[in-house]
Amino acid sequence: MIHLQLLRKSSQTRSRKQLSQLFSTISQKSSQPSKPPSFGVAFDIDGVVLRGNTPIGGASRALRRLYDGYGVLKVPFVFLTNGGGIRESKRAAELSELLGVKISPSQVLQGHSPFKQLVNRFENELIVAVGKGEPAVVMSEYGFKNVISIDEYALYFDNIDPLAPYKKWGTIDFAVDRTRKCSINSKRVQAAFIVSDSVDWSRDIQVLCDILRTGGLPASEERPQPPLYFAHDDLKYQVGCFSF
Repeated sequence: MIHLQLLRKSSQTRSRKQLSQLFSTISQKSSQPSKPPSFGVAFDIDGVVLRGNTPIGGASRALRRLYDGYGVLKVPFVFLTNGGGIRESKRAAELSELLGVKISPSQVLQGHSPFKQLVNRFENELIVAVGKGEPAVVMSEYGFKNVISIDEYALYFDNIDPLAPYKKWGTIDFAVDRTRKCSINSKRVQAAFIVSDSVDWSRDIQVLCDILRTGGLPASEERPQPPLYFAHDDLKYQVGCFSF
């Protein structure tokens, strides 16, 4: 009997030791950082994960599978879209709310995101931003310090838009500051950026032609044109009203 008890105690001791070693091994492995995957995923937004402001199919569920149970990203991914006119930080917040996953601004690559690479060249130069949304705010967030939207720029030049009297829709109202008007009227635009789709192409084409033909200062003599950058070459696109 004593011999059996000793064997049982010895067996229990070995079992506890083995379990302790097993838990120690598991703990060490779980505490070690997992090896990052060798691939990533790029998603379009419009017509792929969203239609308008509505998630498509199982988009939200599929995206959640790229995160672990603690909300940490397992598989890196980005949203790649030719849309824009909105800051990446704001777009990331909107996508996070609509799709139910945490998305950072660095995961949002829009048509105009590459313009960041031109900050060193035009950081302090006068540039014009064209497009719907808030193109000047977008460019300012990239680091451009002297950017003006074409909506505001057009107000500082009398009769630059010959069709203005015939337009019935409302436009953004800017208070015309005389000091700023004098400053804009005397400075040459060093570059123009088509950040997103124009809302008023007839006006914007006219203003851009005047800027390009005169070397950056409408109503002045002709000079070599400043550079014109397009975020994308779409004239228009639509996915919200059609089912595919």
